[in-house]
Amino acid sequence: MTGGEAQLRYLDGDFDVIMPGAYVVCAVTGKHIELEDLRYWSVARQEAYIDANASMQAELDHAARS
Repeated sequence: MTGGEAQLRYLDGDFDVIMPGAYVVCAVTGKHIELEDLRYWSVARQEAYIDANASMQAELDHAARS
């Protein structure tokens, strides 16, 4: 595994590693999320979130744009 950003395909309850790396970037905060700490993502939008609050904010933002 490299120390850079990983590229993942987010699935229901799991993810596939497309390009190995140590972290992904939160779509809301821009913070790095170590892969072993990744718990929140959107399958529909293929985005990672650092925590439940960021996940909820992404849902609210998406709903407001729809």
